[in-house]
Amino acid sequence: MTMSTSPAPIGIISALRDELSAVLLRMPPESQQRIANRSFRQCHWHDQQVVAVLSRIGKVAAATTATAMIERYGVRAIVFTGVAGGLGNGVNVGDLVVARSFLQHDLNASPLFARHEVPLYGLTRFRTDTDLSDALASAARQALSEPAGLLSEQAMQDFGLHAPQVHEGLILSGDQFINTAQDSARLLAEVPDALAVEMEGAAVAQVCHDYGVPFAAMRTISDRADDQAHVDFPRFTEQVASHYSAAVLEQLLAHWPQPD
Repeated sequence: MTMSTSPAPIGIISALRDELSAVLLRMPPESQQRIANRSFRQCHWHDQQVVAVLSRIGKVAAATTATAMIERYGVRAIVFTGVAGGLGNGVNVGDLVVARSFLQHDLNASPLFARHEVPLYGLTRFRTDTDLSDALASAARQALSEPAGLLSEQAMQDFGLHAPQVHEGLILSGDQFINTAQDSARLLAEVPDALAVEMEGAAVAQVCHDYGVPFAAMRTISDRADDQAHVDFPRFTEQVASHYSAAVLEQLLAHWPQPD
């Protein structure tokens, strides 16, 4: 007798519900399980088995969530989606940044290790999976080819969104909300090629590195991480970022091949 096994699921993580609200509407849960005080939702989307969860904010919460997801569900890949503050030149509100690597900007174990180096890893940056990130960037560009179809006209006007772009490169993570021009300038002085800053991605990248699980991440720029940081954060995440996430993941999962 031959026993059939289902392919391992794809994991989707966001920090906050507003960041994933439009995605969850497209993913009616087939089952739900409480692990580590987090609700993991399982469903099928474009014939792909998916498990989605909210990690909460910060590196420790994100690492706990990614570890539980890998250990309990044996996911074959993890995609993180949410919002971030823009740092790089030309990275504007409403743009998308697909991570090619992550660095913890608040990690400093000197003089034992170099600034930003993760102790005993010999690494300051954890790279995302190349193939998965290529597919995510392609899905992002396809989704943004007609931004007016994703968002309400009112939202586009209110947030000044005209021609959103997709950027690829380094994202910084740290347990600090960056919202002053002084802090942004400091980060860029330390890491000039940084495109955006958030609070979870580097932790998930390190966990996925440890487990050998492909990882990719996409962030919608909600503000410029300076003194003019957008004050209506919940409305932006719900009316803009979550719709971007849903459209990009729709494209990604529709064209992502099933495992052999």
